[in-house]
Amino acid sequence: MYIGQVAKDILKWPRPSSPPVVRLEKKIIAEYGMPSTHAMAATAISFTLFISTMDRYQYPFILGLTMAVAFSTLVCLSRLYTGMHTVLDVLGGVLITAILIALTYPAWTLIDCLDSASPLFPVCVIVVPFLLCYNYPVSDYYSPTRADTTTIVAAGAGVTLGFWINHFFQLVSKPTPSLPVIQSIPPLTTDMLVLGLAKFMVGIMLILLVRQLVQKLSLQVLFSWFKVVTRNKEARRRLEIEVPYKFVTYTSVGICATTFVPMLHRFLGLL
Repeated sequence: MYIGQVAKDILKWPRPSSPPVVRLEKKIIAEYGMPSTHAMAATAISFTLFISTMDRYQYPFILGLTMAVAFSTLVCLSRLYTGMHTVLDVLGGVLITAILIALTYPAWTLIDCLDSASPLFPVCVIVVPFLLCYNYPVSDYYSPTRADTTTIVAAGAGVTLGFWINHFFQLVSKPTPSLPVIQSIPPLTTDMLVLGLAKFMVGIMLILLVRQLVQKLSLQVLFSWFKVVTRNKEARRRLEIEVPYKFVTYTSVGICATTFVPMLHRFLGLL
């Protein structure tokens, strides 16, 4: 996502002109078009999930491939339908993601092991993404691209840090059999649906609470530090305020989702 968002502000290819297209989304018109980060995200999520599970669970290969292709294709087509991207934007996003998956695939296992390898790992997880966001390419005018990028990167940093906390402090039990373990997918039952819904509601309520509290606190601290009026919405767009408050907020959200939500589930007997 960082690569895709930065590429937009470097290439500066405009979105499809209207007319002839009909734009159904107004919020992100200020952003550039090439590549489509929606297409990148959909392709990355669907195909990395497919690749990483096909040797772990018993399901037909064709079914998994079809679902991955269908999901990514639907998202790509939606970007054309809403008038946000050209066909070239979408294809560019898919191609970039395919290259990234191919280049990183040999290191997936190594990356998974890094989250518990060293007590210095959290420093890299926080410092490097923050510096990338703070040194985001300067645009000719304000657009939500930098803020969206910071949100995404910070959430990823928080999730990674949360997994490190779980492993380093042994908050999760290790699997007894050695990997890879090919498991059958359990049948979907009413009890499983109810349990899943309960876990989701508990988790999302805690995440929303953490988000609101951390966002409010971080903004108050930054506004006080830079002597800015609290209710000044334009001040939130300043680099020294926007990047830190969003990074702190969504890093906290990522940590909460991977560490504190499972702890709450365990406390409530939902695991």
